Amino acid sequence: MQTVQEAMRAHRSIRTFTPESVPDAVVREVLEEAIAGGSSSGNLNSYSVILTRDAARKEALYRLHAEQEMVREAPVVLTFCADWFRTREWLRLRGARDNFNNLLGYHVAAFDAMIVAQNVALAFEARGYGLCYLGTTLNSMRGIAELLELPETCVPVTTLVVGVPAEDPAKRDRLPLDAFLHEETYRRPDTAELEALYREREVKGWARYMAHPDLRARIEEGGIRSLAEFYTSRFKYDPDVHVPQSAELQAFLAEKGFLPRG
Repeated sequence: MQTVQEAMRAHRSIRTFTPESVPDAVVREVLEEAIAGGSSSGNLNSYSVILTRDAARKEALYRLHAEQEMVREAPVVLTFCADWFRTREWLRLRGARDNFNNLLGYHVAAFDAMIVAQNVALAFEARGYGLCYLGTTLNSMRGIAELLELPETCVPVTTLVVGVPAEDPAKRDRLPLDAFLHEETYRRPDTAELEALYREREVKGWARYMAHPDLRARIEEGGIRSLAEFYTSRFKYDPDVHVPQSAELQAFLAEKGFLPRG
């Protein structure tokens, strides 16, 4: 088994898996370790994890996650939820005042869920398994919540697919530490620093996307000239899509009790 440091430095997103299963005992051991080792606001443990193995349910999740084949391939799909339902039911049973059905509650629960999700990722990777986070969880929160029968004040925030890797992709680069670290107060980078910070990323990232023939054709067809333009094009993080999706997210959180309705 790898150390935590080794697992972090070796991290890669795995999107293709062998048919080999992940034993239930391993899944439970990983989850127990991740929960025990994860910080939780007030020790209220405001999250839940939905384990999906059933082929029919994975097929439904596959459709909700933009038909990404790895959802079908991975033997284990874990949906991490910001969950106050359990805690609020306990409060009710004990005659305590209700709370956490508000925006602050959503933030606390979402962050708790993300903390434990990253612990789960590290624990699986230390054991040699591969995984990938699914950002499409945020695009399909309503549909996922309906499929998984999530109650009020319980919403999905991220998903991991887990299995035995069937690929060995190169590790992707990150920006240098100076891009992230600010001593004492936030330091706004000037133009020269931004150019230096992103120079290598622009070269490597652009080369990686252009190496895919279908994607290259779309990039050229769209007149996209740089990595920056690609990231906010209709092929990646399209502002014209993000704006209505943001409104949908707001409406969904209101329906689930985290924001005022109407």
